[in-house]
Amino acid sequence: MNQLPRSRVFVSLGSNLGDRLSALTAAREALAALPATAVVAASRIYETAPQDHDAQPEFLNQVLCLETGLQPHDLLVECRRIENEHGRERGLRFGPRTLDVDILLFQDVESEQPELTLPHPRMLRRAFVLVPLAEIWDSARGMPDLHIAALAQTAVQDQAIRPYDVPEA
Repeated sequence: MNQLPRSRVFVSLGSNLGDRLSALTAAREALAALPATAVVAASRIYETAPQDHDAQPEFLNQVLCLETGLQPHDLLVECRRIENEHGRERGLRFGPRTLDVDILLFQDVESEQPELTLPHPRMLRRAFVLVPLAEIWDSARGMPDLHIAALAQTAVQDQAIRPYDVPEA
């Protein structure tokens, strides 16, 4: 049986409403359950101050490396479905949310479509993306030549981010 080619993809997860940790866990499980998709690596979970709109709760963030046979647009549709299933409401841009699932990078793909810009247009300015991404960057394949660790070091100079202590079950 022929297998479809699989691509490496980096995805960020974020939540600052409700049970934030459960939302990230559910998103990881839902992404892993997608057809022809597996989680290759997962960063630690980080707690971060909100950006753009300060008057909201702190976020939990994580970055995953996936390997998938899905095409970029199909993965985007699935990411939005997962967000919606977890109560995501699209109101205030950069406002509070139960779950945010963003495609950051997709192997060998660049896109300037309004619905899906790749690489993600704001990822290189966000410590909550760069720090966890740097943690699992050795899983990268077919990605732009980016110095993620150096970018992360620069971003943390003016953006609060700290590892989140996951409570033991």
